[in-house]
Amino acid sequence: MGKVELGAKKKKRNKDMKNAVLATVAVAGVIAVAAIAPNAIQLLKTTGMTERLRHRSMSALGRLKAKGEVEFLEMDGKKYARLTARGEKTLAYAQEKLRLQDKKPRRWDRRYRLIIFDIPEKRRKTREHLRLVMRDIGFLRIQDSAWVFPYDCEEFVALLKADLHIGKDVLYAVIEEIENDAVIRRHFGLPKK
Repeated sequence: MGKVELGAKKKKRNKDMKNAVLATVAVAGVIAVAAIAPNAIQLLKTTGMTERLRHRSMSALGRLKAKGEVEFLEMDGKKYARLTARGEKTLAYAQEKLRLQDKKPRRWDRRYRLIIFDIPEKRRKTREHLRLVMRDIGFLRIQDSAWVFPYDCEEFVALLKADLHIGKDVLYAVIEEIENDAVIRRHFGLPKK
């Protein structure tokens, strides 16, 4: 396995750990720091990651604190972790992303969701990150700054806009018809006209 593959695998593992720790803290509300590692391990058993999970979950907790997504409280001589408002937003974003990737409605409502953005050159990295996220979710690029998706994704787009601080630069539209949409229908496996 090459350097790029190893780097990508490590990033995915860290993201999985981060989401598991956030979910554990969210479910418990306030949880003792000593209890986080076993709970995170339970959540991650399905991913097949078992080596050094206690250390990784504690490291992930430290990174979440540094990002301001988790805060520590001390009560009765014990240390507890609690999600901050920022942590709740991050968790909601991750959950909505998973929902869009995994669950497609049984029936298509025959409407397209068009996302158009115009992010200035000085925020080029943000623009590239937005494109990468949209591609990963399954959006179809019809032009550099115009992407289409056949299912309701308004909540995800709103969370993405808030996360990247690009609210005014992104437009979300629900449209009834796109000219020459055979390629779009084929891409998403939608019924023909």
